[in-house]
Amino acid sequence: MITGQTLRDAILSGANNIANQRTRVDELNVFPVPDGDTGTNMSMTLNAASTELRRAENVTLTKAADMTASALLRGARGNSGVILSLLFRGFSKSLAGKAEASAADLVDAMDAGVKAAYKAVMKPTEGTILTVARVASEKAAASDAADVPALWDVVMAAGQEALDDTPNLLPVLKKAGVVDAGGQGILIIFEGMGKVFHGEPIVAGGEAAPNKAKL
Repeated sequence: MITGQTLRDAILSGANNIANQRTRVDELNVFPVPDGDTGTNMSMTLNAASTELRRAENVTLTKAADMTASALLRGARGNSGVILSLLFRGFSKSLAGKAEASAADLVDAMDAGVKAAYKAVMKPTEGTILTVARVASEKAAASDAADVPALWDVVMAAGQEALDDTPNLLPVLKKAGVVDAGGQGILIIFEGMGKVFHGEPIVAGGEAAPNKAKL
């Protein structure tokens, strides 16, 4: 079961993981425009939440989810940051009022997050972060994972498979010989979160994102 403290630590771990690897994600950025800032924008967006969560003590699950969603909405940078905030906003709404979250609760939360993101984007493009999140959510829902660590293994495997397929969905990615930057970014965040879900320490922080990025 996931408690408020577990979710708080997972978000911090995900934020550190994307901050550590933001340059790698920036280098993949060719869609929708090759401006090389997807990793930076996603890191800045999630850092808005981690800044608040670091100061929070004894948070409930609902509070941790609400704080994350609210901070991401205020701090969203770029298209990838906005979509990231939408995913967590749906996630937060699904967990409202719960003291703990089971694997089934996380499945519902992921589904709510994906639906919120697709609904808010005027013209959803497949082969992007949206696809990676959706496929991971669908495979998680179809799995028989009994606990959160097992479920997250499904999420990561399905997300990686979807990410590897993004060049087949977006010709610009295939031409450049890269996978989608936003999709890679969300998997890096999920990887960091998964460390905590598996009982491992929070990913150590490294290089922080700059204070400014292109919108």
